Amino acid sequence: MRIAHASLALMLFPLMAATAQADQWADILGRQTLSCGVYSDVPPFSSPNPQTRQLEGMDVDLCAALAQQLGVKLELKPLSGEARIAEVKMGRVDVVVANLAYTKSRAQQIQFSDPYYVAKEVLVVKKPLADKPRAYFEGKRISATKGSTSEQSIRLAKATPVTFQDTGSAYLAVQQNKVLGVVTNTMSATKLVSQAKAGGVELGITAEPMALEPIGVGMKLDQPVLLDKVNQALHGMDQSGQIDQIWNKWIGPQTEYNLVREERVQKLAEMKFEALE
Repeated sequence: MRIAHASLALMLFPLMAATAQADQWADILGRQTLSCGVYSDVPPFSSPNPQTRQLEGMDVDLCAALAQQLGVKLELKPLSGEARIAEVKMGRVDVVVANLAYTKSRAQQIQFSDPYYVAKEVLVVKKPLADKPRAYFEGKRISATKGSTSEQSIRLAKATPVTFQDTGSAYLAVQQNKVLGVVTNTMSATKLVSQAKAGGVELGITAEPMALEPIGVGMKLDQPVLLDKVNQALHGMDQSGQIDQIWNKWIGPQTEYNLVREERVQKLAEMKFEALE
């Protein structure tokens, strides 16, 4: 009898483990609702509409499309940037869609979907230096916001980071010739170049990015069923053109950000990039 009981336990264990892992997806199906964490006020990703006070933005539309693909209703939960990882870990949101970049430390705390785009940390310099390769800036002083992935990317490129509390101060250091350039994300860099030109200053963005940052949907660790469902949904959204439509509406060529979507949804495991810490 003991042998029979032991055999039964061994047979049931994989089933119990699979059921435990599938709990979050089962909970979503039971509620028929996907709770999606987004920024509380970071345009163009998610911020309140001035008239309606309803959240709107690229990540809000991505959450809506994701819920639609999964066949459930959407519940938006506004979060601060600092709370994104914690809220997922504690299960207070099912997923987070908040311009969330893959890093080594984050990947130890939550799991990431296949990226739906790849953000770039880029170097903004005075126009004559814009055609220089990344290697030219090794050992040179480059500014960035303190504690940001931009600062990390400077170290990755073997340059010397000079940090400031905000991007404006980091850019001022370029103007004052204290540093050769400032590193920030592509969206901020594009706006910086445009604003500087309006003020009579010619800046440029070097062709070679300082670092690549895959942007994906964040989920709780050890939820393979939910991860698979989200990845399937993202690939479906990509193939149907939904992601292109959302991209073009909020950050595409006809917007102030003027960004062209170059990458498709791709398997994170197959990407070749040097992850930031």
